Amino acid sequence: MKCDSAGLQVLSREECMHLLATPPIGRIVFTDRALPAVQPVNFHLRGEDIVIRTTTGSKLAAATRRAVVAFEAGDFDPDTRTGWSVTVVGHARAVDDPAEIADLAALPLLPWAPGARDHFIVIVAEQVSGRRVHPG
Repeated sequence: MKCDSAGLQVLSREECMHLLATPPIGRIVFTDRALPAVQPVNFHLRGEDIVIRTTTGSKLAAATRRAVVAFEAGDFDPDTRTGWSVTVVGHARAVDDPAEIADLAALPLLPWAPGARDHFIVIVAEQVSGRRVHPG
């Protein structure tokens, strides 16, 4: 087991991607009017790409077009003081190819928020890091 200076287990890329496929909600970090913004989103992991479904005119859709973003998901149990967190950094792209939109629309990625969600954002996982917390 490899641990960082705080005693947390450092996860391999493979472990990170395996864990990232499990939660239904993550947080995307992007720039909004030159300031950092964080927004919870439901997502689907397709290979190593993170797929998010949103509205075409949303602030998220506009801010992530061809931008570098961060994405984080995790799971924590406060009673046992255990958990994990995975962070991905990569370029986000708006999907505009009709064939790819049709493929993504078939994914098990149903919006939680009301309203039409017909715009897809794909984040390519370029940098992946993760940590697992164990009781001390």
